[in-house]
Amino acid sequence: MVKKKAGPAKRPKKKKAKRQNIFKANLKKTIAGVAILLLLVVAGGWLLHYLLEGRRQIKAPAPVGKAQTQQKPVAVKPIFEVFPEKDIPVRKPLVPPAVKTTRERPRVAIIIDDLGHDPQIARKFMDLDAVLTFSILPYSPFHRQIADAVYAKGFETMVHLPMEPVEYPHIDPGKGALLTSMTPDELIEQLNKNLEAVPHAKGVNNHMGSRMTTNSTQLYQIFSILKKRDLFFIDSRTTAETLCKPSARLFQLSFSERDVFLDNVPQSKAVRGQLDQLLQIAESHGEAVGIAHPYAVTADVLREMLPEIRKKVDLVPASALVHIVG
Repeated sequence: MVKKKAGPAKRPKKKKAKRQNIFKANLKKTIAGVAILLLLVVAGGWLLHYLLEGRRQIKAPAPVGKAQTQQKPVAVKPIFEVFPEKDIPVRKPLVPPAVKTTRERPRVAIIIDDLGHDPQIARKFMDLDAVLTFSILPYSPFHRQIADAVYAKGFETMVHLPMEPVEYPHIDPGKGALLTSMTPDELIEQLNKNLEAVPHAKGVNNHMGSRMTTNSTQLYQIFSILKKRDLFFIDSRTTAETLCKPSARLFQLSFSERDVFLDNVPQSKAVRGQLDQLLQIAESHGEAVGIAHPYAVTADVLREMLPEIRKKVDLVPASALVHIVG
């Protein structure tokens, strides 16, 4: 009997071992590949997070602290007036003031403009022992309260009518403003609402309005309504190009013009100087119109100068100095 060789019987074991080695190598490669892929995913995620977070930090506004969120909103102080760059006086003091008038004493009207935002400052002017006229902004927070208080104390009231300035819309004259872009119907409707918003008013003067007061067509529309309501108009003269006077002449509207802004520089020395100029104009021409604003410094200087003012002029309501333009 011939015996079989033992060699060939071992080959399957070698093949099996070889396959196992290949499998283990492939498994290691697969695990290494998955690990690398996971690392790349994680790294990519962190990179994306970093980029997005950086972008949010650039775009997002600064965080508001808890204490800030609990604060009440602070009221923004309104712009009282946009004063003309070149204020050309309508009437200059005469040197010497030798013009003799039919009246023994000159008359001065002082209008306090832009009222309606602060009842306390309005009260400070009302407590002065002086004849003043109070011009109130329609739709201002306390316009009715101040108008009723002024009327109860026997002072004269006016509507401080917001009109479009040259600087609009960079500077907004406020709610109820008459704008040059309005149609005739829109303009008249808004004007009537403004006039009805301020009770007891006898007249009107313009708040801002350096553009509107140079538009004769729209002034005709405004003055036609004032004429129907028997209201006078005083031009605040916020521009030297104003057409209010010839427009008032056309409608035979009771009219006057501001001579001096008393506190375009709200400092004691400046206000005193402006008051002196107002008195000089009154002494030269028999009358003068001054416009002031609700500054505490203006009220203080008026109180201080009242004895001197009374020696030289009579303080009168604004309605006493309006005339039909001849």
